[in-house]
Amino acid sequence: MRLLNPRQISICRLGFVLGLAALTLASCGPDEPKTDGAPVTIRRLTQEQYRNIIADVFGPDVKIVGRMEPDVREQGLLQIGATEATFTPGGLEQYDVMARSIAAEVLKEKARNVFMPCAPAAENAPDPACATQVIASVGRLLFRRPLTEKELARGVALSNASAEKLGKFHKGLESGLASLLVSPEFLFQKESAEPDPRHSGELRLDAYSKASRLSFFLWNSAPDDLLLKAAETGELDTDKGLAKQADRMIASPRLKDGVRGFFDDFLQFSLFDALAKDSTIYPKFSRAVALDAREQTLRTISELLVTDDLDYRDLFTSRRTYLSRALGMVYRIPVPVDGPNEWMPYEFPADDPRAGLLTELSFTAMYALPGRSSATLRGKAVREVFLCQTVPAAPNNVDFSRFENGNDPVLKTARERLTAHRSDPACAGCHAFMDPMGLALENFDGMGSFREKENGAPIDASGELDGVKFSDAEGLAQAMHDSPKPAACFVKKVFAYGTGHMPTKGEGEWVNALQTKFQEDGYKVPQLLRRIVLSDAFYRVTPAAAKPAAPETNASVAPATSGGKS
Repeated sequence: MRLLNPRQISICRLGFVLGLAALTLASCGPDEPKTDGAPVTIRRLTQEQYRNIIADVFGPDVKIVGRMEPDVREQGLLQIGATEATFTPGGLEQYDVMARSIAAEVLKEKARNVFMPCAPAAENAPDPACATQVIASVGRLLFRRPLTEKELARGVALSNASAEKLGKFHKGLESGLASLLVSPEFLFQKESAEPDPRHSGELRLDAYSKASRLSFFLWNSAPDDLLLKAAETGELDTDKGLAKQADRMIASPRLKDGVRGFFDDFLQFSLFDALAKDSTIYPKFSRAVALDAREQTLRTISELLVTDDLDYRDLFTSRRTYLSRALGMVYRIPVPVDGPNEWMPYEFPADDPRAGLLTELSFTAMYALPGRSSATLRGKAVREVFLCQTVPAAPNNVDFSRFENGNDPVLKTARERLTAHRSDPACAGCHAFMDPMGLALENFDGMGSFREKENGAPIDASGELDGVKFSDAEGLAQAMHDSPKPAACFVKKVFAYGTGHMPTKGEGEWVNALQTKFQEDGYKVPQLLRRIVLSDAFYRVTPAAAKPAAPETNASVAPATSGGKS
């Protein structure tokens, strides 16, 4: 056993006295495993991050009018796909339209005082001094760093020229502000590296890139003023300063936003955007039900893991959740709330077949077909989403006709049809890997409602997970809770979400150590997040390999001064 030195012992004792032992001890003890890091990333903002930043900088009531480019999912995560995402010409035009709309809205007379640090000398003429203050202060928040002299001068010059042409200071300022909102410096998280003074010959993220990685990871948004100041003063490059900012952010209510952002990505909830059901078969299913199913799971997770600080594994077994009126109709539970958007905390009874997130509509309805359930889709999702395992694609020449016939008078249940389907040797291996978990969820139809029979035949919901047998969905939930694999997969996905890449070979030892510490900490998510953000490994980078240059298609494009259409 490696003994702590006197300084480490003092730090840990102080944390105990202050009542923060659990968090402080998380950063004490043996040195973390050596990690090589990976090249810096350039990640396009996701749709949610874009919305969050606009709300943070200009206020939550700002309307975003326009169609954003679709997010890209790679290796199961949008945050990995963001490193490959670019813009189509049409998509870039849409962001330009959104930029002008946002600038016009926030500079209306009743709204502008929220963020403007000055008032112009005259409303009907340019005011370079005031324009400079506005562009500099807002640009610092949007770009996640101070503007360069060239960037500031360009934004001010555009504002002044527009104000001169239109005869209105604030109309001119709209052009300067909109130019910031269509800049690649805003639309992309562009990381920069610098020599690491603690490790000769190695690189780390610079202070502003570190602030961005920390903030997008914990809050799913850009750094706030305090975090940027910590980067500006060098505080963020000290252990004490980093711990101060990390603890502030983890203690903030905004940590829930960050946790929700991760789980929305991890659980692949972007699939809800295209989710549809056969209205003849499932008349209760609607767009409102789909939206509420997504919100139900995210709300439940953030309460259980952040507010209550529960064991991550309890997500698979907890009967606590939240219900809306629309969801109550599907779950067949009366929800006495005042309005359609109100939520009621609810706990399923001990004898209820629902337990944990695998039995919520966000899983059972999303991983199903428009007109029926799908044990295969659900089993595949369990393997790929929660266990980090890859299921091979089906061969091109497989005959699915008999399996897809839900009205087969002989093979009435999905289990019977899948058993017949597995008689094809080309299908047997993969289906044996997926179906035993999915079949445990067959009591939930394609919309997620509970049923005991399919086509008049009783449903056999028994299954197996890696040698552990169970008789129903509750048994599957307990098997997932008790298996070490979901927690290990979770840590790997959290790391990938924060860095924009799956662990490299040189980062594997550190991720393995995180998995061990996660278990020792009782699978508490806030402690895991703290361990990650206080680690040098989270910010260590390597020289970038040769890659195409970052998108710069709109770097010098400024919105038209008239505010008209492109």
